[in-house]
Amino acid sequence: MLPHDTPELAALDLLCSVARLGSLGQVAQRHHVSQPAVSMRMSQLERSLGLHLLDRDRSGTRLTPDGERVVAWSQRVVGEAEAMMAAVEGLRAQRRSRLRVAASFTVADQLVPGWLATLDGAMPDLSVTVEVSNSAGVLERVTDGSVDLGFVEGNLEPPAAVATVAVRDDRLAVVTDPAHPWARRGAAVTGDELARTELVVREHGSGTREVLETALVPFGGLRTRLELGSTEAILAAARSGRGPVVVSLLAVAGDLAAGRLVEIPTVGLDLGRVLRGTWLVERGLSPLAKRLLEIAGS
Repeated sequence: MLPHDTPELAALDLLCSVARLGSLGQVAQRHHVSQPAVSMRMSQLERSLGLHLLDRDRSGTRLTPDGERVVAWSQRVVGEAEAMMAAVEGLRAQRRSRLRVAASFTVADQLVPGWLATLDGAMPDLSVTVEVSNSAGVLERVTDGSVDLGFVEGNLEPPAAVATVAVRDDRLAVVTDPAHPWARRGAAVTGDELARTELVVREHGSGTREVLETALVPFGGLRTRLELGSTEAILAAARSGRGPVVVSLLAVAGDLAAGRLVEIPTVGLDLGRVLRGTWLVERGLSPLAKRLLEIAGS
């Protein structure tokens, strides 16, 4: 613990300048302060240390023997402080050009690449890392401060320490391979039918699964045939005829356009959801994170 009378770094910096320049007027010009202010700070420094540091006469200002010893120590202290601040500025510059993002599978696969391309076009020196997880995992990464910004899907309730904002709407779609009986029927699938059907679904913690489970609560809940850990695995199961799956319309758009899968209309089901950006309240949003959030919501 430093003694209460430890001099301020700014005063020691002024003293070092006096030793180099030998003139209070030149020191004042160099530090952009008035000469009386420099003189006052030197007098305060002498009083706080209990030492006579400077001799002043018409020819200038000279160090006393005690002043020379204090300047030698001060130069080391000021030099270390300058090195520390240079390192701190390096960290600030790194943070200004570095962005750590976590995103749920659907958002990471379908949206993040386009958002980052837009951001990179304006900031070519940008360094970005993207972690992909289910929505629960993203919230964990945001909460423990491992990432600057997270993107989640579904209606998971974030911790109080995490702020969220909606960036866009999404909808889940019931899809099957073209040979499935549902693909050839003319009527929409009801909530009762979907609840009675064993589905290939995502794992617990997935925003997609959470929305589907909530939608099926009035009809008796979700029945599962197989749980898989990624949207692409779910789509592969649907293409191979493993049965109906429920996925984001964003994720299945390519398969629907190519005819590999067929969307089955539904009735009486709310499969809409919101994609949200999340961040740690106490940290706030860095300029980079704020800009990416603006791109995501545009």
